[in-house]
Amino acid sequence: MGIDIDKEFDRAYKVSSTTDIKLPPDIMLQFYAYYKQATKGNHHGFHRPSGNVELRNAFKLNAWIQLGNLTEEEAKIEYIKLVKQYLE
Repeated sequence: MGIDIDKEFDRAYKVSSTTDIKLPPDIMLQFYAYYKQATKGNHHGFHRPSGNVELRNAFKLNAWIQLGNLTEEEAKIEYIKLVKQYLE
């Protein structure tokens, strides 16, 4: 099942990274958090999210931290669900 999830996650990432659809900031934070959890795992220690706006960076970091101990596979599944819900 893991291989299928990885392929579907890669496909979902391509869809999300090439879309022209403008999503609300709260949904974008969900995409960010699930992507980070899926690709980096649990947040450990200090990490400065990409971007140059401090408040936005704080929201991004908080969204990732809130995922807690979600596994990388679970995060991939949730990311895929977001793409299907909002972009397909």
